[in-house]
Amino acid sequence: MNDTIRIGIVGYGNLGRGVEAALRRAPDMRLAGIYTRREPSLLRRPAGEAPAYGMEALDGHGDGIDVLILCGGSKSDLPEQGPALAARFNTVDSYDTHARIPAYFAAMDAAARSGGHTALISVGWDPGLFSLHRLLGEAFLPEGDSYTFWGKGISQGHSDAVRRVSGVQAAVQYTLPSPSALARVRAGERPRLTTREKHARECFVVLAPGADAQAVRQAIVTMPDYFADYDTTVHFISAEELARDHAAMPHGGLVLRSGSTGAGHEQMMEFSLRLDSNPEFTASVLVAYARAVHRLQQRGEVGAKTPFDVAPGLLSPMSAEALRATLL
Repeated sequence: MNDTIRIGIVGYGNLGRGVEAALRRAPDMRLAGIYTRREPSLLRRPAGEAPAYGMEALDGHGDGIDVLILCGGSKSDLPEQGPALAARFNTVDSYDTHARIPAYFAAMDAAARSGGHTALISVGWDPGLFSLHRLLGEAFLPEGDSYTFWGKGISQGHSDAVRRVSGVQAAVQYTLPSPSALARVRAGERPRLTTREKHARECFVVLAPGADAQAVRQAIVTMPDYFADYDTTVHFISAEELARDHAAMPHGGLVLRSGSTGAGHEQMMEFSLRLDSNPEFTASVLVAYARAVHRLQQRGEVGAKTPFDVAPGLLSPMSAEALRATLL
């Protein structure tokens, strides 16, 4: 019996390339194929890797794929692709529009159950790992306050949202945490901070030929769920400047829980990430959770799931016995 988990990648942008690289380090997985809306022969990929196909090829590949990792954007790709593919395959994705997760979950749950599949949504570091640490903080310190800070770094989801604005040729968006707000939290003040007080957002945009800069700026800063609640600065730069100064994709952040226990003892929990490559780290998380999706499917657990529903041991290629002996 072949226990190797066969993975398909849908989408071959920064995240899809990160998943391809992460699979090379997964001892129990192999890449079955890449599925793209672009012309497959034009993709720049390492020699000797699994083939790339057009999206239509998925219709005939159901028996050769255990889990599809969906690498599209949350603004437009996943809301359409996710339910359509979850009805036909086991899937894992990094849907990250926090305010719309309940609606996306419902759509994915209905689709996955219709086909008897397992669909794990909102996997990555936020939502994902940070979500888990927010849960742990509130469970362990029920009397307290939670805080999440992102950056400084490039947000893939927000950058994708900017690039979809009419008149934008290319763009990146940086999330900037407030140093003073973070210092107050670490000092145990438990401040009440608005969204605007915790972060600012900074966009670097290459305009399409003939685009109206003021219209583009207004569309970005008023975009609900992404920029409307933040102080957002938009810089218009050349394509050469974007390539020269903003090609790297660092990110990171912190989750903190400040709370009291017993006779008023103050306790602080803090989880942090510092990432050289946001997409490569997110891809590595997706690959680990794809392993969990395969195991859940084998147990007969169908429908939509979130990281809250996945036992940590299912993420590891090690057996439960090995985990108890080496990591517990």
